[in-house]
Amino acid sequence: MLVHLSSMALADQFVGQASVIDGDTLEVHGTRVRLWGIDAPESSQLCRGEDSLEYRCGARAANDLNSFIARRVVHCVPINLDQYGRTVATCSVGGVDLGKWLVLNGLALDWPQYSKGRYGAVQRDAERAGRGIWKGSHVEPWLYRACIRLNGNPSACSDDTNSRP
Repeated sequence: MLVHLSSMALADQFVGQASVIDGDTLEVHGTRVRLWGIDAPESSQLCRGEDSLEYRCGARAANDLNSFIARRVVHCVPINLDQYGRTVATCSVGGVDLGKWLVLNGLALDWPQYSKGRYGAVQRDAERAGRGIWKGSHVEPWLYRACIRLNGNPSACSDDTNSRP
């Protein structure tokens, strides 16, 4: 469920230093900002690398995003509010769309339910190049969360054979 912000709220941009909460959520001036149109693996989520060994792909997404931002100024343009009351926004650093950067580097997925495929081409590029989660195997974050909600554990829900509810 998305709640559209009033035109007054949409005009207000968030500009400043951001703290990375996870691979698709920032905090700017005390406001939680969910990056629009993408879904990054959850902090507890595991993926398999090209060597088939598990690694914390959600933690890697957050750490790589933090390194990319590198305490530079973040510009966020609010789009709406999500079901948890977070501001959903497109954000950029140095003119680079953070959602696009995350998807291009295989750290997040295009979430067509919301993005209408905006990041689909860069996701195909990341997949073809074998970047990030595309080096091995992964479970879509939205399926991982659904599995966890059904009393799954992170290891089982990170395995593609168990994650589908």
